[in-house]
Amino acid sequence: MSDIFATNTKATARSFSISDAAISRIAHIMKTEKTENMMLRVSVSGGGCSGYQYGFTFDNETTADDHLFERDGISVIVDDTSLDLLSGAELDFVTDLMGSSFQIQNPNATSSCGCGSSFAV
Repeated sequence: MSDIFATNTKATARSFSISDAAISRIAHIMKTEKTENMMLRVSVSGGGCSGYQYGFTFDNETTADDHLFERDGISVIVDDTSLDLLSGAELDFVTDLMGSSFQIQNPNATSSCGCGSSFAV
């Protein structure tokens, strides 16, 4: 099993980790959707039933306020504002009876909705 902590390309005390399952799923999506040069962007925006909601998109560009986390050849982008709310969190990919989805295990969240796509701090 490899280390779950991704390497941040910017010097910061804030961390973000990526599980083996998430790495595997991102690699699978990139291969099957022919998005090899893309990066998964994880973001937080206002909304959802708990106040904030997670967003997942693929992107091929970064901006000046992005943090690039790399692990096992996979790149995940988190913008600076979102990283404030995600510091210490882990990106995971979960398959259960309800289906399959990317999920964030966020130690900063004080509560979350039942489906796990929104949270409060």
